[in-house]
Amino acid sequence: MRDIDMPGKYDAKAVEAGRYDKWLEDQRFAPSANKKAKPYSVVIPPPNVTGKLHLGHAWDTTLQDMIIRQKRMQGYDTVWVPGMDHAGIATQAKVEQRLAKEGVSRYDLGREKFIDQVWAWKNEYADTIHAQWAKMGLSLDYSRERFTLDEGLSDAVKKVFVDLYNKGLIYRGEYIINWDPKARTALSDIEVIHQDDEGAFYHVKYPFTDPEQTYQGQHYIEIATTRPETMFGDVAIAVHPSDERYKELVGKTVTVPLVNRQVPIIADEYVDPEFGSGMVKITPAHDPNDFLVGNRHDLQRINTMNEDATMNEAAGKYVGMDRFAARKAMVADLQAGDYMIAVEPIVHSVGHSERTGVQVESRLSTQWFVKMKPLAQAALDMQKSDDRVDFFPPRFEETFTRWMENVHDWVISRQLWWGHQIPAWYHKDTGEMYVGETAPADIENWVQDPDVLDTWFSSALWPFSTMGWPNEDAADFKRYFPTDTLVTGYDIIFFWVARMMFQSKEFTGRRPFKNVLIHGLIRDEQGRKMSKSLGNGIDPMDVIDQYGTDALRWFLATGSTPGLDVRFSYAKMDAAWNFINKIWNAARYVIMNLAEDTKAELPTDLTSLSLADKWILSRLNDTVEKVTKDFDKFEFGEAGRALYNFIWNDFADWYIEMTKETLSGTDETAKETVQAVLAYVLDQTLRLLHPIMPFVSEKIFLEMPQPSADSLVTARYPTVHPELSNQGAEADFQSLVDLITAVRTIRTEANAPMSTPVDVLIRTNDANLERIFKDNEDYITRFVRPKTVTIASDIVAPALSMSKVITGAEVFVPLAELINLDEEIERLQGEIKKFANEVKRSEHKLANDKFVSAAPEKVVKAEREKLADWQAKLKATEERIAELEAAR
Repeated sequence: MRDIDMPGKYDAKAVEAGRYDKWLEDQRFAPSANKKAKPYSVVIPPPNVTGKLHLGHAWDTTLQDMIIRQKRMQGYDTVWVPGMDHAGIATQAKVEQRLAKEGVSRYDLGREKFIDQVWAWKNEYADTIHAQWAKMGLSLDYSRERFTLDEGLSDAVKKVFVDLYNKGLIYRGEYIINWDPKARTALSDIEVIHQDDEGAFYHVKYPFTDPEQTYQGQHYIEIATTRPETMFGDVAIAVHPSDERYKELVGKTVTVPLVNRQVPIIADEYVDPEFGSGMVKITPAHDPNDFLVGNRHDLQRINTMNEDATMNEAAGKYVGMDRFAARKAMVADLQAGDYMIAVEPIVHSVGHSERTGVQVESRLSTQWFVKMKPLAQAALDMQKSDDRVDFFPPRFEETFTRWMENVHDWVISRQLWWGHQIPAWYHKDTGEMYVGETAPADIENWVQDPDVLDTWFSSALWPFSTMGWPNEDAADFKRYFPTDTLVTGYDIIFFWVARMMFQSKEFTGRRPFKNVLIHGLIRDEQGRKMSKSLGNGIDPMDVIDQYGTDALRWFLATGSTPGLDVRFSYAKMDAAWNFINKIWNAARYVIMNLAEDTKAELPTDLTSLSLADKWILSRLNDTVEKVTKDFDKFEFGEAGRALYNFIWNDFADWYIEMTKETLSGTDETAKETVQAVLAYVLDQTLRLLHPIMPFVSEKIFLEMPQPSADSLVTARYPTVHPELSNQGAEADFQSLVDLITAVRTIRTEANAPMSTPVDVLIRTNDANLERIFKDNEDYITRFVRPKTVTIASDIVAPALSMSKVITGAEVFVPLAELINLDEEIERLQGEIKKFANEVKRSEHKLANDKFVSAAPEKVVKAEREKLADWQAKLKATEERIAELEAAR
């Protein structure tokens, strides 16, 4: 045996040590030098520089790495662009939290020094992310790395903003927006998370201004509100125009309690007469629907809160109080003043900031908006063209379409300091506004808008801004755009995928990517979302330290189907490690038994190969075909199952075991043939595994005596070889496997271990089967350890024997001293039940005219052959039971 650097147990740390640095040193991840090769590009969804990467990032990037590694091996000119997102509100919040621990606020530092602090944070966590990418083995082209605030991307952001503004698709105006009072910034609709909170309906008396006016005998009307603190912004009471109950009240006025403001009762179709009393207060500065009502009726807009959700001067004596403290105080005062009719506890859905978790306020504010309807329609129209984006799974296109069809204008300004500052300036004297990609020439007379753009505004440009756009002559933009595949989670289809699609269509005229692969979320073993509050988060780096990168990648690659969530468990990680250890030991045995000059090349004369050789090569061919097709469909779980079954069952448990007699024998020609087949199958298997398990596959590959390439990273991916496909050999070998399995099963059921000598009788009328069994009697002997083997068509089964029916044959093992006839008959009756169910299922399927007429001919033929086989097994088992009953 050869001396190799492969210990008897897989050691992930030893296998992975230094390998990634070697790949980088050799520039393995650079694009192909062959520019005739077809390009294939992927841009990484840029992680936020807010902290360490989590398991979701590990899953997302593993799938991308598998795709790009396979395409690189298939000869494509591949580019995988890395990068990170500045993540405006999230990163600023993290830095402010750090400063707060030191007793410092951003206002203490000022904008410039605060931004310096954020850049320091960015650099710290970028280094962490780089280390994590390396540990995951990601084959990124770092020479192309981008950051959403770098100079090139900033140029793209400015151009997009200015162009949209000049087209009338960006505008500035005073509107009701979602306001985060902790971060003190506007939020878009999809940055608001709704959750159930405990609250109350406060039923309040609004007295008529005219003391003589009554309604239903009362000198007031009843108004229900969940937010008494906004009453200082009330400017009207509204009823539906067709509501007969209140027609006489329209035009009358009431006094807002505690505020002492007289407000009119108006009619507006916005009001639902079936909800509550059919009367609602109108507060245009604190409710989006009220804002629209106010516009229609030219009502005053009174903002009652400061940016931090404390009450402002409009709130009278409650000025300076926190909104919830003001609510409590106002309720007490309403009760003391006999204005409170009832307090009705409720649980209602309330918006919360996705980033800070606080309750969002609907607040009147001057903001910048993108007019979405025309952009959304262009993206929807694109999906009906040849330049469409294909979603995997397809159902997620419906998610995209629904959102685009019901989209609202997008508020893009944020009251932050960290981000792309809006390229708009206001003249200090005239108030004139200037919007441009560069500052005004007389900058000393202008002041730039202090707001920054929503993080998603810049990340929406990611697929093309990273390629050099807006320079449309940039080499990467011309060669690698549109990109090929985007991999991302279903939770950011609205945030990111949709925005990339409409911005790309608007500015490049093209789709941003050809495919978008949508995966789910990683949950804990109980199916719960991982979160800090639950304490169930898993650090992928800890998992790698325990099991190795390849084990984690195998779990992430094969753990689910596209679009579905996956549950993390250490039991699954144990299984992944055990599989790699199986690969390691099988490969170790093979490599130790190869000659120093053994190359991974097939013998020129395939007809001289043994049945086992032909079988394993045909099974390899089948596996290459299936894995390649599954990768093309992004069905990585199915690809993994095919690889697992081939490696564990076919290659390790059967073929390698069958080669041991030859390798230990004296026939040198046969030995050389087996060594060549072993080397070829191992070589091709490692290539199939490499996109999923890059470290261990490379280590094993380079231990082979004559490796067929200097690295798997750039080695050729396996392809289907028609000359290796041999369905006859597969069928013949399967018969041999069935026979061996049947005898082993009988031994197990009879508690007859391999050390117990037994006779094996094989009755068959199939001449081909008889030839197969006789030609491979050495294998039968090795795997079932019989005392004698008899193969014939006229065997009379001994009464005291156990039997198994396989396709085309019956197997008998006389066990007079061990067998119990009653138990054997009972066991065979169980077989009868199984075979009868299969016959019934198959007959039912073939009786279905729709199946027979619609299914491919080969599928129908295969089903008919299955039926015949089950019928034959059923008949043979029934006859055997009759024989045993006669012997009782």
